[in-house]
Amino acid sequence: MIKKILIANRGEIACRVIRTARKLNINTVAVYSDADKDSLFVKQADESYHIGGSQPAESYLDINKIINIAKKSKADAIHPGYGFLSENAAFVKRLAKEKIKFIGPNPNAIKKMGDKIESKNLAIKLKLNVIPGHTAPVKNSKEALKISNKIGYPVLLKASAGGGGKGMRVIKNANEAEKGFNIIQNEAGMAFNNSEIYVEKFVENGRHIEVQILSDKFGNHLHLGERECSIQRSNQKLIEESPSLFVDDNLRDELTSKSLQLAKKVNYVGAGTIEYLVDDDKNFYFIEMNTRIQVEHTVTEMVCMIDLVKEQIRTYAGIELSMKQEDITMSGHAIECRINAEDPFNDFIPSPNKIDSLNFAGGIGVRIDSFIYAGYQIPTNYDSMLGKLIVHSSSREKALIRMKRSLQETFIEGPKTTLPLLEMIFENKDFNNGNFDINFLGKFLKNIKEKDNESS
Repeated sequence: MIKKILIANRGEIACRVIRTARKLNINTVAVYSDADKDSLFVKQADESYHIGGSQPAESYLDINKIINIAKKSKADAIHPGYGFLSENAAFVKRLAKEKIKFIGPNPNAIKKMGDKIESKNLAIKLKLNVIPGHTAPVKNSKEALKISNKIGYPVLLKASAGGGGKGMRVIKNANEAEKGFNIIQNEAGMAFNNSEIYVEKFVENGRHIEVQILSDKFGNHLHLGERECSIQRSNQKLIEESPSLFVDDNLRDELTSKSLQLAKKVNYVGAGTIEYLVDDDKNFYFIEMNTRIQVEHTVTEMVCMIDLVKEQIRTYAGIELSMKQEDITMSGHAIECRINAEDPFNDFIPSPNKIDSLNFAGGIGVRIDSFIYAGYQIPTNYDSMLGKLIVHSSSREKALIRMKRSLQETFIEGPKTTLPLLEMIFENKDFNNGNFDINFLGKFLKNIKEKDNESS
């Protein structure tokens, strides 16, 4: 079994991995940048090492520094969390040479599934519907313009190694194509050390549904149902839930069986998520696979009562999954809200202020995954998410009530946050009735602005 894990990440996911490692009696090593020296995960880990400057390229993306600290601390495994190096095949190959376990899939699986272009081509071979687009990296901005004109606007520019809503941009016309390409290429290079971009048709309506899978080194593959992730802005999810009201038994069977086919095709090992866009007629289109733990894994944990990070660690330690498909039962309903340090009523401008005071909700069926505390200064260099508020109850109706109460109990003073917007969404009739798609949040915010203009 693994004895010591270095967590090559920060924030709430670092705290999340530490929590499970403690349950398994595994020691943890944190690495932190200048900006994160006072973060909670640094205090919680058994050992902590300064890794470099505040920019990701100087710290969390620096492969040599991470490996050197792993050796120095005698860590026998590295957990990458999500983002940063979590889907970097070159990093995994280096770890293999250094004989350090990677708590993630092998380089081949990452290349085929973690890479958005490779996974799309594989999905086509398996006769899965995919969103129309160009399935090769775009060379430059002029080629991006040419391809966009051919596909037809709107299009979506996506970083091949992207994730977490980063490295994506909707292009509405030819004037935006060249400029948009340069912006996304720079963002992708900064965030993922991979500036490859591809273009696909932007589907304006639909539901964002994803399937959680678990696999081990013994050829066992199982799914843990689906998550509804349609409440999002700029491809950044804000609210997730499991199961989806929209997905019936037939659709669920199709989505999960296709997802398992993909996993088996690449001999996948560990936790992974396969994402789909589903239209009103319940036709579904493969978007991508994330070969890592997802931010929203918590809602699956709540309805299945399975610690996904624990299963991740066990499978990469060469231990067989602790359950079979017939053992998986989804009980009740779970909802997650992301709490971000942003002004939701001013184009989501980041608000990296000092946290003067805070209170998180509690009680039965309420979970908080966070890394902040009173007096903490929010860094300006990273994602604005401060934490996640998750609730579970026996039905969606009861989960909605529990979330409304939990949002009312939660306050964070100092920065602007998404809490007021979340409270408003949970009062909305269409949301409560399940009448929404990926455009819901944009329309919701537009209505708020129109009402504000009328009253002023």
